[in-house]
Amino acid sequence: MKRALSVIFLVLLLDQALKCYIKTHFYLGEEVHVLGNWFILHFTENPGMAFGMELGGDLGKIALSLFRIVVAGIGAVYLMKLIRDKVHPGLIVCASMILAGAIGNILDSIFYGKIFSDSMNSLATFMPANGGYAAWLHGRVVDMFYFPMIQTHIPSWFPFWKNEEFVFFRPVFNVADASITLGISFIMLFQRRFFPNTEEGQTMDLEGKASSTASDSKAA
Repeated sequence: MKRALSVIFLVLLLDQALKCYIKTHFYLGEEVHVLGNWFILHFTENPGMAFGMELGGDLGKIALSLFRIVVAGIGAVYLMKLIRDKVHPGLIVCASMILAGAIGNILDSIFYGKIFSDSMNSLATFMPANGGYAAWLHGRVVDMFYFPMIQTHIPSWFPFWKNEEFVFFRPVFNVADASITLGISFIMLFQRRFFPNTEEGQTMDLEGKASSTASDSKAA
């Protein structure tokens, strides 16, 4: 439990601290080149899902915020089950990273519209006297990490998107997004280590079926 809470706390602290700093020190669209053109802090606000994807409309925003809350609740219950089952510590850390990332973006959606002023053409202020820029559950998620490592144009001989600009990696994201992505990636990468009993059970089951088949063949 302490390991899971520590991971969640650290991810949320880093995520929210950086978001609040960017929100109150950057104009919307402002950017700082940290590492040439490869690593840029670019302030943008995302009304939708991770990595800039959107679910349009006012009702879509509310539905997305509520969906995030439900998913986070399910994730919390599942994390508690993993802890009770005493699974591999690495799996608990990964699940905690995913849950922390989900909570981080949920906080933006629920509270940021109320506690911050708008960032359009001005620096946002915390707890503005005239109220925030949106209603509850309508806050926009703050994104800032931009890694346009490859910037080129698609060749004219290519069958699709001829001469169009191509940027890798185009989406702008935040600490919460990165935490979710890394948690899922590590689970996929180390699944044999995290789920050894499942694989052993499948192997034993296959071996048992093979032995049973061999015995039936001999009896026949």
